[in-house]
Amino acid sequence: MSELRDAAMTSKAWPFVEARRVRERYDAHAPEKGHVLFETGYGPSGLPHIGTFGEVARTTMVRRAFELISDIPTRLVCFSDDMDGLRKVPDNVPDREGMAADLGLPLTKVRDPFGTHDSFGAHNNARLRAFLDAFGFEYEFASSTEYYRSGRFDEALLTVLERFDDIMAIMLPSLGGVNEARRESYSPFLPVSPKTGQVLQVPTLERNVAGGTIVYEEPDGERVEIPVTGGNVKLQWKPDWGMRWAALGVDYEMHGKDLIPSAELSSKICGALGSRPPELYNYELFLDENAQKISKSKGNGLSMEDWLRYASPESLSYFMYQKPGTAKRLYFDVIPKAVDEYHQQLRAYPGQDAEKRVANPVFHIHGGDVPESRMVVSFAMLLNLASVSAARDKDALWGFLRRYAPDAAPETHPDLDAAAEFAVRYFHDFVAPTRQFRPPDARERAALEDLRARLAAWTGGRDAEALQSEVFAVGKAHEFEPLRDWFKALYEVLLGASQGPRFGGFVALYGIDETVALIDRALAGELAG
Repeated sequence: MSELRDAAMTSKAWPFVEARRVRERYDAHAPEKGHVLFETGYGPSGLPHIGTFGEVARTTMVRRAFELISDIPTRLVCFSDDMDGLRKVPDNVPDREGMAADLGLPLTKVRDPFGTHDSFGAHNNARLRAFLDAFGFEYEFASSTEYYRSGRFDEALLTVLERFDDIMAIMLPSLGGVNEARRESYSPFLPVSPKTGQVLQVPTLERNVAGGTIVYEEPDGERVEIPVTGGNVKLQWKPDWGMRWAALGVDYEMHGKDLIPSAELSSKICGALGSRPPELYNYELFLDENAQKISKSKGNGLSMEDWLRYASPESLSYFMYQKPGTAKRLYFDVIPKAVDEYHQQLRAYPGQDAEKRVANPVFHIHGGDVPESRMVVSFAMLLNLASVSAARDKDALWGFLRRYAPDAAPETHPDLDAAAEFAVRYFHDFVAPTRQFRPPDARERAALEDLRARLAAWTGGRDAEALQSEVFAVGKAHEFEPLRDWFKALYEVLLGASQGPRFGGFVALYGIDETVALIDRALAGELAG
């Protein structure tokens, strides 16, 4: 462990770069609260999406990295801003008309259109927690509604009231692009109307710092005085963010690149309240298949459920680890690559020294307790096997796998067993509908006939490298230039795709006789027909 710790102190892996920033915050001495607090924030105005998972996963990676280089205890709080008023009905929920009647109410007072919880906020919070629990995250869930109503924010809210003018001086310049009426009506306090229960965006008309109250005007014209404590008000979200950092003593938080200006304002507000803002890290956004930002209200892009239907949670964590500062497409076609790269890193880990281990993504995915990969066949290969065999379930693939790797079994290779099932699903949902076989041209036909003859006479067993060399030899003999055109032809004619696996490995897995039969079908026009 000491070797890993030493390596971590200079590692360029981004979780350790971030962890060292947090360590330097306290110069290796524990803060007065006795721990370092990591926070992630979640706005439950829409259903949880995969970006929410990514934020918790990445923050967890930094937390684990910090725990390796520091003995200071840590906590991770996942905070839900569920007291925010519903401003828009999400596009991807049932009973949108019914929800529209609850506009303006706190999310924990909005009806649950799914009928499973007391409120829409509670429903989305439950979904978020269920997914985070399924991934094994260690976190404490925090509800904005509970924190406001229980009085946990009361002291900080009274400080906001006392320093109202300072906060207004920070916020008003940021509203320069907004109409004058918005600037005139702005207040960091949003009263929760005792008449309607709605979170009101109205001016603060009077302030009583000694009494801890504000005066505002209801839509019907009545002037009302309410305390800023006990859940009677909700702060605008930027002041709320800064207040939360100050009240809880947050030391580290990530946020999307689109929130950089908001984070800067919240940091100033946190400072105005007399506290040090947390160390912040902004990450690039995820994009859908059309290069549009993923939105929880639109429900575009991949959901967590989508990814877990086709691949393991560890492969999703691997995807999240990669280059958080770079925008990435998050759609179904990224899954196979993520699965195979994850297992490549698992296989490499045992032979690596400490420096390379702490830079390996699987170290951060598994918190240093890295498992062994039992994937004797790549996910890409399983997809091609599912394709040519028209497998309806994983048992069909195991018929090939047992011949290729006699020592493999579902019981001893659970990751391979799960991947076989994922591959069948992925093939039928995404590959089968888009396959386009084509007939070979004259030169390709001659090369395929040559390859068929060589395989029919093959006596070298299931040696993938030897078979790959034989396939190479056929391409060279028939003067394919560049040689990749020969492999592209094999994929398009035999597999119905423009890309594919190392063909020698595919033949070894699928079988010599089976590949000969596949070539016969292609030459007879049965595949393209």
